[in-house]
Amino acid sequence: MNDQRIAIIGCGNLGQAIAHGLIASGTVAAANITATRRNLRSLAALAELGVQVTSDNRNAVAGADMVILAVKPFNVAPMLQEIGPLLDPSRQMLISLATGITLAQMAAHVPKGLPMFRAMPNTAADVGESVTAICGVDATQQQRGQVTALFDTIGMSLIIDESLMESATILGACGIAYALRFIRAMIQGGIEVGFDAATATAIVSQTVKGAAQLLIQKGGHPEQEIDKVTTPKGCTIVGLNEMEHAGFSSALIKGIVTSYEKIAK
Repeated sequence: MNDQRIAIIGCGNLGQAIAHGLIASGTVAAANITATRRNLRSLAALAELGVQVTSDNRNAVAGADMVILAVKPFNVAPMLQEIGPLLDPSRQMLISLATGITLAQMAAHVPKGLPMFRAMPNTAADVGESVTAICGVDATQQQRGQVTALFDTIGMSLIIDESLMESATILGACGIAYALRFIRAMIQGGIEVGFDAATATAIVSQTVKGAAQLLIQKGGHPEQEIDKVTTPKGCTIVGLNEMEHAGFSSALIKGIVTSYEKIAK
């Protein structure tokens, strides 16, 4: 995929994370990536890596095989009105990262038959650990494979039905914030029981990474692993029970559902 030319339109935090991930993985040469934004100073780090940076969206699109639309949802329609007429269904694909904007809504602004995808990665793309949910329309199996291969280089990807894209956004994209808030709370607890902040951060970060790898590599249920460390009358079970009494699981589930209700409106 090194010869693929990619344009990232409206390259904010998520767009930059993807660009960094693609370059770090060696999947796409930095010179084959064009990033656009009004404020080019915010793209200075990408420019230093060899990425072409510009504020000219039309020029960036003209030279791309894949166009990644990384703008805010309210900017999708105006941006597609600008670049849509330039897109060529015979040689280009459009990938939108915008939350809540459907493929049908995008189709109103682009040439008929253009292969289009919605993709929802998260900011862990910056370190090659994103999870990306993808859905598409008017695309061949080969094109679907190209898009999943692209996002696999920055973590893992999966094809889902478009009706589940908002749910995927909550678990995968918003989920980064949920997980980090949990980690922050663990670090604060570690400080309270005697560690300095740096040591608590190191212990907690590796512990959370290890817990995730247990599930990823063994494919088991969380409760199976929990049972291994909750000995009768032990310190783990009393801590877990205290958290549940305070509404830990309930609060997390309510937060996820509330976020979903917000995005689904």
